[in-house]
Amino acid sequence: MRKLILSIFFIAVACVSASAQFQLGVKGGMNFAEFKIDNIRSNTKTGYHFGAFTSFKLGKIAVQPEVVFSQQGTEFRFDGQDFQSNFNYINVPVMFKFYLVGGLNVQVGPQFGFLTGATSTFDPIEQIETGESSIRDYYSESDVSLGLGVGWDLPINMNLEFRYNRGLTDISDQNIPATRNQVYQISLGFRLID
Repeated sequence: MRKLILSIFFIAVACVSASAQFQLGVKGGMNFAEFKIDNIRSNTKTGYHFGAFTSFKLGKIAVQPEVVFSQQGTEFRFDGQDFQSNFNYINVPVMFKFYLVGGLNVQVGPQFGFLTGATSTFDPIEQIETGESSIRDYYSESDVSLGLGVGWDLPINMNLEFRYNRGLTDISDQNIPATRNQVYQISLGFRLID
């Protein structure tokens, strides 16, 4: 899976880098994450994300690969008690940006996530309260999402973006309810090379 992701990334970079306008920058912002779970009501959990991006622009179209650390997870209520799950991912979105007017753009593209940590106050197998404990073994090491968003490339070397990442794959790895990530992100980026 990682080889496929790297291959897609390098092919995209090679195809557009020769004649494209190149940008390099850093970004960060807020996450509003939740799980889509079959039989448990999930609530939004606030976290953050930060990382780096490159962008290759040809006319009104750009390809923007990124590497982003992302705090995700959910808060939920089960059997009358409140619980919280904390998931950390290294995400690699490859966004295609379509420019409308000036720096205003719409974005769509795949995102590949790699789980780096998962803790919860609830054991999803035993369905009991545990205190803060690792549940990484219960979940897949990878995640695939579809990113949809809007952005604005400001003339002062800053980007403002709103993005929705909808999980396409079931991240549960054991005999637990199907679980998919859903994350809303608000990001502010700084273009270091423009």
